[in-house]
Amino acid sequence: MISKATIDTVFETARVEEVIGDFVQLKRAGSNFKGLSPFSDERSPSFMVSPAKGIWKDFSSGKGGNAVAFLMEHSHFTYPEAIRYLAKKYNIEIEETEQTDEEKAITDVRESMYLVTEFAKNYFHDTLLNVEEGKAIGYTYFRERGFTNETIKKFVLGYSPEVWDSFSKEALGKGYKIEFLESTGLTIVKEDKLIDRFRGRVMFPIQSMSGRILGFGARILGNDKKAAKYLNSPESDIYHKSKVLYGIFQAKQAIAKQDNCYLVEGYTDVIQFNQSGIENVVASSGTALTPDQIRLINRLTKNITVLYDGDAAGLRASIRGIDLILEEGMNVKVCTFPEGEDPDSFAKKTTYEDLVLYLENNAKDFIQFKASLLMNEAKNDPIKKADLIRDMVLSISKIPDRIKREIYIQECSRIMDISEQVLLNTLAQLVQKDISEAGKKLKQDQKAFEVVKNDEKIAVEKIDVLYELERKIIEILLLYGDKVEEFEDVLLKANEEGEIENTIERKEYKVYQRIYLSLQEDEVELANPLFRGIYNHLINYYHQNETFQIEQYLMHLESDFSKEVTDILMIDEQQTLHNWEGQHIIVKLKDQTISQYVSETILTMRWFLVDGIIEELKASISSEVDADNSESMAMAVDYSKLINSFSKKLGRVMSRYN
Repeated sequence: MISKATIDTVFETARVEEVIGDFVQLKRAGSNFKGLSPFSDERSPSFMVSPAKGIWKDFSSGKGGNAVAFLMEHSHFTYPEAIRYLAKKYNIEIEETEQTDEEKAITDVRESMYLVTEFAKNYFHDTLLNVEEGKAIGYTYFRERGFTNETIKKFVLGYSPEVWDSFSKEALGKGYKIEFLESTGLTIVKEDKLIDRFRGRVMFPIQSMSGRILGFGARILGNDKKAAKYLNSPESDIYHKSKVLYGIFQAKQAIAKQDNCYLVEGYTDVIQFNQSGIENVVASSGTALTPDQIRLINRLTKNITVLYDGDAAGLRASIRGIDLILEEGMNVKVCTFPEGEDPDSFAKKTTYEDLVLYLENNAKDFIQFKASLLMNEAKNDPIKKADLIRDMVLSISKIPDRIKREIYIQECSRIMDISEQVLLNTLAQLVQKDISEAGKKLKQDQKAFEVVKNDEKIAVEKIDVLYELERKIIEILLLYGDKVEEFEDVLLKANEEGEIENTIERKEYKVYQRIYLSLQEDEVELANPLFRGIYNHLINYYHQNETFQIEQYLMHLESDFSKEVTDILMIDEQQTLHNWEGQHIIVKLKDQTISQYVSETILTMRWFLVDGIIEELKASISSEVDADNSESMAMAVDYSKLINSFSKKLGRVMSRYN
């Protein structure tokens, strides 16, 4: 594990504008920088970077955070990968924390395997470009496929010589251990002989989301009918075929930006599409699509367009994959190519503009595709048609979202010329008989949907203002929490005549202390779970640290809180048009002191909570003649007096509705 000292050094050294400037063209805007969003297509800049605060905010997508968060969002690094990237960028030596012997062994084995596959990638690529056999066979093959030199380098394509042990000898000579050559599947050890697994093949390195070499796909170029046309690395500690997608490293940014992923079958399909200008494409490497592969895409987008050639096997594979995609809550379309064409051949002879147009015009919604495909099989056979309808409803039942299910039921009804009620009944039968796990989930989701829908109505009506007030509390803590301000305290004291009267005293507090004491005094806990979590985290941080620096604080912030904190910190960078005053939500004015701002926000929050108590008391008062409502009415009057005192202090009339 990376030591805390290294992580602290990385955060202290990394400049957010420098890190983001490697990926986004930034222009100075006052004390900040702005640029076009790397997460969506736009013409007007909505992406802001604040060097002073050490954070960024993309107003088009709602994303934000520090330099590490940007790398995790943009380049889809894990947290350790982002730290390592920044350490390398700023020449910071990485210090590892002490691990158990078992942890060290596992880490060392995996890291050694990665080092071997990285060496293999470079060896095969160099052989392709600089060795006569590689140039004559491998390079010529790729050029005949229409791949440019830039494309060959982008995908680090290579060639493994025909010699039995050429690669293995080279690797051993460079100091790599035979155990790791064998465990990665690059070398086969048979009776003390070393055999290169991929000899005589062109090489396709398979990379992880962050670019590490997991394994290889290799295509034979000879006419040996006994040998497999394509050969993949065997399963290992670093390579699991069902959990990787070819091209994901090159495609990840385009997928996120286009909010769509094209899914193909083969390596050359990916490469040809990429070279044609469509970069948001990945391949399942010839295997049946798996849930793990779908979840990998789900990290980048909710939309998948499956591209298959028009043969029966390809179409059947697309049907099997559709249900898996739907189960993951994703949107899926299917596009087939003319007879005799596949994505590779079609992209090779089609211009970028025509290719984009073809995909737009021929990508069918899954329900339309499935209906058109299976209807050709059913034709005029009513039994087969009934089975087809049941099959389509079964697919619809796998969709987690209730609204989408209802829309697809309507679409299926229209296409199949059958009543919605029949389809709904079929759906209900599937659920009742537990034909599939998807049916069970549908029943649970329907109940949950109604509960959530009702809860959302209540939330919108009752806690909207409170939400904004609590957000203001967090904003004050972030911006002014460690500042020392003078506050007024109203104390009850006896005068010379012995009468009790209000006495105003001025006392200095740190802002966070004043807020904490005020909420403690009123026994108030923030209602919103997210704000409550951030509030507790902030207060604990202030109690444990003498000074507050936002960059340091963000280092210790949980990812769940990071987005909301960034939104609050960058709120000054976005012009918003809200009737805050009309909703009794205080907005700090330039001529307003921090202490005044804090006091008014807390008073307004207290007013809102007290007003809620009054409403509850009113609701409890019975209209029956003999009912004793005296206690409730007396309490309501007392609380109303408290509301009046709030109004006097705030200098305006407080009422629930304006």
